Amino acid sequence: MRALIVEKSEDGKTSASVQEIDESRLPEGEVTVRVEYSTLNYKDGLCIGPGAGLVRTYPHVPGIDFAGTVKSSEDDRYKPGDKVVLTGWRVGEVHWGGYAEKARVKADWLVPLPEGLTTKQAMAVGTAGLTAMLAIMALQNHGLRPENGEVLVTGATGGVGSVATAILSNLGYEVAAVTGRPEQSQYLSLLGAQKLITRDDLAETVKKPLEKESWAGCIDAVGGPMLARVLGQMKYGASVASVGLAGGADLPAKVTPFILRGVNLLGIDSVMQPFENRQRAWARIASDLPMDRLQGMMVEATLEDLPKLGADILKGKVRGRVLVDVNA
Repeated sequence: MRALIVEKSEDGKTSASVQEIDESRLPEGEVTVRVEYSTLNYKDGLCIGPGAGLVRTYPHVPGIDFAGTVKSSEDDRYKPGDKVVLTGWRVGEVHWGGYAEKARVKADWLVPLPEGLTTKQAMAVGTAGLTAMLAIMALQNHGLRPENGEVLVTGATGGVGSVATAILSNLGYEVAAVTGRPEQSQYLSLLGAQKLITRDDLAETVKKPLEKESWAGCIDAVGGPMLARVLGQMKYGASVASVGLAGGADLPAKVTPFILRGVNLLGIDSVMQPFENRQRAWARIASDLPMDRLQGMMVEATLEDLPKLGADILKGKVRGRVLVDVNA
């Protein structure tokens, strides 16, 4: 089987290359999957590069998600030939992941691919899309409806932001997209954004703890000072679903929005979601994401492309979703 192997030399330097390896080297697990597609996410870039503490043991196969066909199973829930998808559970970080022609994982980590989705479409959405849907579900559970007003999406040209924009627009929400790349306005419009806000327009320094009530909801994929600024602009009782730490883990915000406006801050982590949540979210993706818009947010790649793309995503040079055809 072919796999992208990340190795670490004695002097601490890492390198990634596509190699032929024996299937017996796969880690333990109840289900072996013939991987068809994976994706490239920010964490994958960190794993392919220096690692930043994400990779603990080498050699390692990155790829934090994948979709494919069950080859063999020791668990009655899955039979050979079943189509499955996997996200989270630190696959691709501490457990070998999707950048190989086969993967062996615990059965509890898998979800049956819902009707209406192919393995290629599932990974065109991937972990980013699952995270976006979990954020939308959380906002709706806290009362967000299209008639409430505009929904803000920060980091809108990234994977989570792109899918969130497409789904929200398809559900009838008016989306205001925030990006540091104003040249991508046409891309965001095609996804369904009605308004483009540059990062400079939404300055990343907190000016006042409370500003004009502007947003009925927000999916924030940036964090840090931008999240702090957004909190002060939310309508009374509105919610912010926070999914990313690209802007840093510190939150230089006051308690004022939470007390005087009743703003809710909802943390969304797709890594260890219960099976029922993952299954419900994937079913919603199959029904609520307009598949004709996937092509506009998708770049296709091979295993050989990944070392360069891994470096590019860390530099902010990758737009939308990178779909990895493992068998190409």
